[in-house]
Amino acid sequence: MGRLILPDEGAIYLDANCFIYSVEHIEPYCTLLQPIWQRGGIVTSELTLLEVLVKPFQAGDESLQATYRELLDTAEVERLPLTTEVLEQAARLRATTGIKTPDAIHAASSLIRNAALFLSNDKGFQKIPALSFAYMQDLLP
Repeated sequence: MGRLILPDEGAIYLDANCFIYSVEHIEPYCTLLQPIWQRGGIVTSELTLLEVLVKPFQAGDESLQATYRELLDTAEVERLPLTTEVLEQAARLRATTGIKTPDAIHAASSLIRNAALFLSNDKGFQKIPALSFAYMQDLLP
């Protein structure tokens, strides 16, 4: 196990699961993410909105839907658009690593944005050597 060392500069890319942990107060990850929210410089793909809204839509939880929308629309979070460049880079990543489409979009977005750190609890991102990836489970004490 390690510990989370935040970069002094640069954006920190959060996968959708990080938003779920923070908003729904899922421990121990919520606590692990607090220093990132305090530091700022958070980026994610527009795809994150789709991913975080699935369960609140299934549950009919309009309050939780609104919470996610508000968080993703704040100045604290830069949402990266799904551009042709992102989609083509994601296709390359899928072709070379076999990762799933949503993961490829997240990774491509992070790489194009030159994020200093990519944080997720999905080990599949380890297949992308160019990604400055940290696996959340490995960061727990």
